[in-house]
Amino acid sequence: MSFEGVDYYEMDGLLGDEERAVRDMVRDWVESELLPVIAHHYVEHTFPTQLIPQMGELGFLGANLPEEYGCAGLNNVAYGLIMQELERGDSGIRSFCSVQGALVMYPIFEFGSEEQRREWLPRLATGEAIGCFGLTEPDFGSNPGGMLTRAVRDGDEWVLNGSKMWITNGSMADVAIIWAKTGELDDATSIRGFIVETDRDGFTAKDQVGKLSLLASDTSELVLQDVRVPDSHLMPNSGGLKSPLKCLTQARYGIAWGAIGAAMACYQEAVEYAKNRVQFDKPIAAYQIQQVRLAEMLTEITKAQLLALQLGRLKDAGRYTPQQVSLAKRNNVNMACECAREARRLLGGNGILVEYSAMRHMANLESVYTYEGTHDIHSLILGQDITGYPAFS
Repeated sequence: MSFEGVDYYEMDGLLGDEERAVRDMVRDWVESELLPVIAHHYVEHTFPTQLIPQMGELGFLGANLPEEYGCAGLNNVAYGLIMQELERGDSGIRSFCSVQGALVMYPIFEFGSEEQRREWLPRLATGEAIGCFGLTEPDFGSNPGGMLTRAVRDGDEWVLNGSKMWITNGSMADVAIIWAKTGELDDATSIRGFIVETDRDGFTAKDQVGKLSLLASDTSELVLQDVRVPDSHLMPNSGGLKSPLKCLTQARYGIAWGAIGAAMACYQEAVEYAKNRVQFDKPIAAYQIQQVRLAEMLTEITKAQLLALQLGRLKDAGRYTPQQVSLAKRNNVNMACECAREARRLLGGNGILVEYSAMRHMANLESVYTYEGTHDIHSLILGQDITGYPAFS
């Protein structure tokens, strides 16, 4: 598949040699390994687990974490480009890598002890171990501080009780990062993070049934009933709601890049289809309405590319803010939703077929629009930053 026309402002010239090399390596892998199988897995509601060892070997997992823990040690722009290319294949595949790296490996690196880092990060980096992130609960999504999951100390152990919902990688995970309150339920400052192996007594995971989106992704509900973990499984540097929110900022950064990949896939499919689909004796690309669609898609993709690149540069310089990440996640996912919708419409009846990617991306992106902070919540995060007034309640 040709990528001519998707880099309209010559963004390649703004990338370093290593960043381009990483992007091209992942792009080639998506073309050769992921795209030939993803439609089958989407229809069958299965995750392509056979690709996990390859993703580990190529350094996709926790790619922006240090090499001393078995990770690739890439900068944040290169990491973003990995997310972009993976989501060009499918949002579910990017979600897998994003959860593994940003929501499991990052908190262990940021809040864990050195012993915890040495034990878990190399195994997670290769894909030998799979992780999930337990924050969202059935009644607490946008308000994670209201969580009901409790952790009570009992001697040199902690006993965890609660449930978590919408957990990516939950059913396949070997380990879960579980956020729980160690104090009173109305005390969000008591939230701590625990490393919990999923084979412990009382820990169960069951697939989320009835999904109409992210069909090639493992989404689960976790239930913890008197799950005991030693005190050494508490991440010692975690504390308060700010800890899981820092993890979400990492994940949202990757999503801002990933959504561009989905939009690029839809745009390119639409261009190729429009040039080849003949109606009324000429390709539909020759009609004004389709040209306007394509021009709008390309314009918005180009703006999102430049936005994500600058955010990555700020992140690498240590000057980015969570609010800047919210702006990028909000804008780029909404842009990708619109591109996928317009591409599906351009494809006409064929747009609903699994052999084309637009409707698969369109359905997936409706989940991405909601998770890791809904579009509306990110609007309020920006609103508070602009005005100084919180409007969450």
